[in-house]
Amino acid sequence: MKQKTLLILLGILLFSFWACDLTSPIVDDDTDDTEEASAAADNEDDITDANANNDGDHEKTSDYTWSSADVNSITLNGTSVTESSDNVEVNGSIITITATGTYSFSGNLSNGQIVVEAAETDLVRLLLDGVDINCTNSAPIYIKSAEKVIVVVNQNTENKLTDGSSYDYDDVEDEEPNATIFSKTDLTLYGEGKLVLNGNFNDAVNSKDGLIVDVNQLEINAVDDGIRGKDYLIIKDGTINITAGGDGLKSDNENDETRGYIEILTVDIDITAGGDAISAETDILIENGTFDLTTNGSSSYSDTSLKGLKSGVNMIVNTGTFTISSAEDAIHSDQTITLNGGTYNISASDDGIHADYDLTINTGDYAITKSYEGIESTSGDLSINGGTFDIVSSDDGLNVAAGGDNMGGGPGGWGKSATATYTLHLAPDFMAVNAQGDGLDSNGSVEMSDGLVIVNGPTGSGNGILDYDDSFIQTGGTLIGAGSSGMLQAPGSSSSINCVVFVFRSTKQDGTLCHIETSDGEDLVSFKPAKDFQAFIFSSPELDQGVSYDFYSGGSASGTAQNGYYSDATYTAGTLQKTFTLSQRVTGYQLSY
Repeated sequence: MKQKTLLILLGILLFSFWACDLTSPIVDDDTDDTEEASAAADNEDDITDANANNDGDHEKTSDYTWSSADVNSITLNGTSVTESSDNVEVNGSIITITATGTYSFSGNLSNGQIVVEAAETDLVRLLLDGVDINCTNSAPIYIKSAEKVIVVVNQNTENKLTDGSSYDYDDVEDEEPNATIFSKTDLTLYGEGKLVLNGNFNDAVNSKDGLIVDVNQLEINAVDDGIRGKDYLIIKDGTINITAGGDGLKSDNENDETRGYIEILTVDIDITAGGDAISAETDILIENGTFDLTTNGSSSYSDTSLKGLKSGVNMIVNTGTFTISSAEDAIHSDQTITLNGGTYNISASDDGIHADYDLTINTGDYAITKSYEGIESTSGDLSINGGTFDIVSSDDGLNVAAGGDNMGGGPGGWGKSATATYTLHLAPDFMAVNAQGDGLDSNGSVEMSDGLVIVNGPTGSGNGILDYDDSFIQTGGTLIGAGSSGMLQAPGSSSSINCVVFVFRSTKQDGTLCHIETSDGEDLVSFKPAKDFQAFIFSSPELDQGVSYDFYSGGSASGTAQNGYYSDATYTAGTLQKTFTLSQRVTGYQLSY
């Protein structure tokens, strides 16, 4: 457990370092002979070089500063090109950049291409100043060699790059290039203008090394992936709209465990994808942003992954606003997930949030309106340490499952064996679960220490409001549940919170109030179940031993209800079902009606 805690803390610290280290390098220089890559920064002291994990060479402050006297102007004239640089070769409408420098492009090409073939130590800047480039049989921008290339989208300009539906490969064996912007070296897309990419053959952007994106407006239509950075993909800012037949954002280096990650500092992004919306071979690290993610493939007829957010190793989200509609899991990690905050609106054909190992939610607002299982950890602990939740599931609301035979050991050697049991830790601010399967399910233990948890459980006798294998220990918080009685369980007698359970002889109709008050008329709970039920569970610090209580069903309540729970109800009595006095931690009553 200590190893896992250290791993998560180190991940958060590393993410904080990356986020600080990759703040946008914006130049503030008012001199006449210097062009700026974007608007001036409020505080230049915040500008730092790219972090060492990206080889330390991909991004430097000096990359974004150049002298206007050194800019090589290239005019595109439909089928011809006008230029005067010794470092530019023109063959018809194919432009080849052969050396370091800053090159500005304006105009249009009906069927042409920009090729960068410079030395491995050369920095090349391509300034797009209102271009419209079509290339019918290859990539409109093809970067064959350089140390790194920065494509700058000039402020107040709109630029469009469009490829054809078939390519004549320059490298037949590797089938390259294969994207509207294709790079064999580190690539940065940057600037305050607008860039439109139409990838009619394959990807819209594909860097075989690292890729940094910081463009004011980016609009992408791609037959396959929208934006792919093989070693890493870093989104620093901008408004991005992607329609992709494959994945929206992707990093997929599977040969180096330090690569294949996606980091997002802030973004306003809308993705509609035929595969995953955002997919990383290793880690996904999100600092902030607004995300509208849709995966619209059909998992019934394809092996294609159709998840909203998917990481192969770890996922850490600090905050953001997420609207996710997914054909599979909305948020998924093959190993661990840590959600530190944010607002989430999720509709998933499979799980709402799923981690194969530990899943930790520290705070945030989560509305899961459709899911198979709402939140699931298959071979690790599920910890809810805060936040508000409204979960609808066709199976279990929360599920901590014992992993299969191949789940033991955990990533990097940490974790528990496949025969170990795991724990559901509950301390939300507020949680409401509406489940057709088990409301709260742990194939290990449950520990509840705080918060208000409401469970509208199953109507079928094969599932229960609660389902746990080992123990349910409640030391704080309030639990309210209604559902079937066939698999009925309650918090265990080792809890420090008192609990009462009522089982009706006949099924009660949805909307039938359950109300407990003291014999002196002090209200404890008024709850209106959303579905038919036979059992009602109530455990609360307000429920004391040695005090006489009355339990009513039916009647009416005025006031504000949240998921059936009235926090300030005025109750009009229905049928008095039971007058009772608790003498032990957990007490159950079989009712006559």
